[in-house]
Amino acid sequence: MTVGLGMPSLPAPVLAPRRKTRKIKVGKVEVGGDAPISVQSMCTTPTTDINATLQQIAELTAAGCDIVRVACPSQDDAEALPAIARKSQIPVIADIHFQPKYVYAAIDAGCAAVRVNPGNIRQFDDQVGEIAKRAKAAGVSIRIGVNAGSLDKRLLEKYGKPTAEALVESAVWEASLFEEHDFHDFKISVKHNDPVVMVKAYELLSERGDWPLHLGVTEAGPAFQGTIKSATAFGALLSKGIGDTIRVSLSAPPVEEVKVGNQILQSLNLKPRKLEIVSCPSCGRAQVDVYTLAEQVTAGLEGMTVPLRVAVMGCVVNGPGEAREADLGVASGNGKGQIFVKGEVIKTVPESQIVETLIEEAMRIAEEMGEPVDEESAGAPSVTVS
Repeated sequence: MTVGLGMPSLPAPVLAPRRKTRKIKVGKVEVGGDAPISVQSMCTTPTTDINATLQQIAELTAAGCDIVRVACPSQDDAEALPAIARKSQIPVIADIHFQPKYVYAAIDAGCAAVRVNPGNIRQFDDQVGEIAKRAKAAGVSIRIGVNAGSLDKRLLEKYGKPTAEALVESAVWEASLFEEHDFHDFKISVKHNDPVVMVKAYELLSERGDWPLHLGVTEAGPAFQGTIKSATAFGALLSKGIGDTIRVSLSAPPVEEVKVGNQILQSLNLKPRKLEIVSCPSCGRAQVDVYTLAEQVTAGLEGMTVPLRVAVMGCVVNGPGEAREADLGVASGNGKGQIFVKGEVIKTVPESQIVETLIEEAMRIAEEMGEPVDEESAGAPSVTVS
């Protein structure tokens, strides 16, 4: 019997086929259709500080961000957009609230797309025709961003609160206005801070049209809480094939949003897996400090982008089996560790040498795969507890 080692074979199995949507372009990035699910984030720097914003965009790009959004609440921000859009390595979306004139400024500035919030822009419906005309001429796409916190007052009065149905009604109405003007290069988001409401909204919206959908749990919270809420909601939708681009909203540095977003996609086989650390949760059987071992191996291999599964195991019950199934692994106990490569024990080393040995072997395997470690590539490896 042949044992399948390491990462899943390609094409990797997924839980459901992608929902069929129309394809649009955000600059050089395709969204929807058969395009890969893209990961987005938003700069936290003042847009007026062009250098700081471009520096953060560079960090996000290195972390695996595909599309970046910048805020544009003022004329000074609008004036900074041309330089940012021109020098950014990835497509830039201008985030517009309240003032429709900044929509036009963003289009003229060369932004790849504009995010508009219909509930916040005064007399937005009256502006749709001109926005559609200008955006089409410039090849700029639009995101219709409906948020629970800024829902149109008419819908709040109708539904009493921002329900899933209210969010969807707002989005479908705005989509119809753009389509009346023969503008179809837009995607839609219907964000809510409650994952259950958010999931229901996207499920309802996916039944109403073939628009590409931008997934997001808005105001998800601090890093731990926001990660859990986003992973739960995104997993529920992506497992049904719903979602074409994602943004994890965290009260944390935006690079962390990108890391989480990419990891969610990798975990569902919707993005090629890179380095994955499989480690046991530890228990009374463990004869080594598994927590420290896993942390040290993770830190030592940060930046490695090859598809490699590394098992860090702490006892003789599941350790040998898990280590044997990984590309590279260690089964630890009695002050030493058995090092496995592709299912075979290659050496036994003292506990003090486990970390350095795993790192050395990982580097060697990476070189054999023809993919040397990129020290500048971003995203810490994932840690899977078995």
